[in-house]
Amino acid sequence: MSDVGELRAYLVAVGLAGAVATSRERSLHRYRLFAARDPRVLIGIDPQGVWTERELVRLMAGKCGVSDDPGFVSGHDVIDPERTVAALDAFAERVRDAARRRVPVLFGTGHPHRLIGFYAALADALSAAGCEVLTPAQGRCVDITTRFGLRTCSLDYVQGVGLVRESGGERPGCAPGTHTHSPLPVRLALEAAASGGGPLPELVVGDHGWVCGAGQLGFEAIGLADVDDPAVFVGEAEGVVSVAVPVDDGVRSDYYTPLTRYVLNRACLSQ
Repeated sequence: MSDVGELRAYLVAVGLAGAVATSRERSLHRYRLFAARDPRVLIGIDPQGVWTERELVRLMAGKCGVSDDPGFVSGHDVIDPERTVAALDAFAERVRDAARRRVPVLFGTGHPHRLIGFYAALADALSAAGCEVLTPAQGRCVDITTRFGLRTCSLDYVQGVGLVRESGGERPGCAPGTHTHSPLPVRLALEAAASGGGPLPELVVGDHGWVCGAGQLGFEAIGLADVDDPAVFVGEAEGVVSVAVPVDDGVRSDYYTPLTRYVLNRACLSQ
């Protein structure tokens, strides 16, 4: 899919933009947690600004197209498809530049059930273009706090995309992995790459803690983010994250395929 108008219509039709499944109540709740500096919502970002709830609503209105009306407190939140397309164009430009320079790249997702296909296709295209797709710290353990308490997980890569699994769960190398917002997996991966003397990524592509954690450590980071993840957009506003693409991150995995095709086409990496 290369036509912009067609892409905009598609985004709205499948719920990637337009009225999305994320509720306004959930978004506002997470903005309040971010304003209170709750690490579960900071997901690796160390904000420089104060960022009150009202300031976050204004930011998200500008970045995503959500309502900036303080009286709008319930119902479905909204993502402006125009903003999604513009961010995808910027995202594709970073991917194209990485391919042109053949730099090492690192991919990771906290949404393996939904987004691994999107990132895996980009990893495959960049690998074919001569980039090294890094997989540092594969198999290493990391303790992550979840709503069920502290869980020991292992870092794994599927088709070049980093994810975590709860220990004793799925076989390594197989999807889908565990949902997480934690920045600990990317910190572990980057620490292993640095201590092992191997190449460090010049571009990190991901979501949640992968993009925020890498950006906070000074790596160029780009990724997708839903309207209830303000940390990614605060990171972009403060220059920590290079590109944040506003999109519902919880729809069916195959719905992201046209986005992959659009990015690869814009990046001149279509197979």
